[in-house]
Amino acid sequence: MKDKNNTVLVAMSGGVDSSVAALLLKNKGFIVKGITMKFMPEDSGTAHYKDAEKVASILGIPHFTIDASQEFKKTVIDKFCDEYKTGRTPNPCIHCNRHMKFKILKKIAEEQDAGFIASGHYARIVHDRETDIYFLKRAINEKKDQSYFLYMLNQTILQKTLLPLGSLTKDKVRSIAKDNYLPVFEKEESQEICFIDGKDYRKLFKECSAPGPIINREGKVLGTHTGIVDYTIGQRRGLGVATGKPLYVTDIDSEKNVIVVGSGDEAYHDQLITEEVNWISHPLKTETEVFAKIRSVHRAAKAKLIPLTNSKVELHFFEPQWAVAPGQSAVFYDGDTVVGGGIIESASRINIHSSKQTGSGLPAG
Repeated sequence: MKDKNNTVLVAMSGGVDSSVAALLLKNKGFIVKGITMKFMPEDSGTAHYKDAEKVASILGIPHFTIDASQEFKKTVIDKFCDEYKTGRTPNPCIHCNRHMKFKILKKIAEEQDAGFIASGHYARIVHDRETDIYFLKRAINEKKDQSYFLYMLNQTILQKTLLPLGSLTKDKVRSIAKDNYLPVFEKEESQEICFIDGKDYRKLFKECSAPGPIINREGKVLGTHTGIVDYTIGQRRGLGVATGKPLYVTDIDSEKNVIVVGSGDEAYHDQLITEEVNWISHPLKTETEVFAKIRSVHRAAKAKLIPLTNSKVELHFFEPQWAVAPGQSAVFYDGDTVVGGGIIESASRINIHSSKQTGSGLPAG
């Protein structure tokens, strides 16, 4: 293997996962270079950046940082805010992976003459030599699987990407870090949305949201909401409406500034349309049965996928699914292989007499 092809640029966040990814690749004989992307201003996340530098020093690998905070704000944070203002529930991690993290990694790897890029995600990439297709697959450890967040990768990226943690459990990763004296072995998991201090996203755009009516399906006003950014599909707690029975958010109308509530049964959907679809290898051209996840913690459910265009599909679930939220991503699986995915544009309930998904239950809030 040539030096160029044996060099890998590893995204190091300062956490245990990316640190062990760099360690494992070095132990396999790769020439490893660490990169930390600063997505937030200098006064935010400094400890994480220093942890990445410390680990790189222990591993004896070169490490550098780049400031991508301005582009991150424009590409991810502003998009996140805009989506919430229109009543959608975005997933900024997916947007970041698609438009920031892997794009930057690939660009800098080319500048650094590195043959590969790598991250600490729990997923697997498998190359079929016969077809020369790279497949994205679930991690062996299903509880930690992060393939949902990577559905936007394409063949150009996948053929240059290494995911060393795809066959490991989190406990094993921590054990490897401890055995190799990496100081981050006990470091807590990073919060889901890295740019929100205290996990309160509402403060980012509260001034752009005004109170309005809470209504039922018949249009009867039941109360007043505090601003549509405070609500998401399926929400029960914090509605401030007392009717003697549990109510859930079933729709958000940003144009009318209205929150629609209904029974738990009304928060189930069995059909959705996704836009901005990305296919891992090739677009599906005919109706196909898949398993689909409508959020990262959702149990994949059986559905019929109906292609509308190369970038838009319709999903018909065999069983209604709880709280399908526009703005989130629907990811399609064939067994443990990711077929593709897209952003949920809309959801509906066609068969109102069909039974709910077994074991799905209603959340507490």
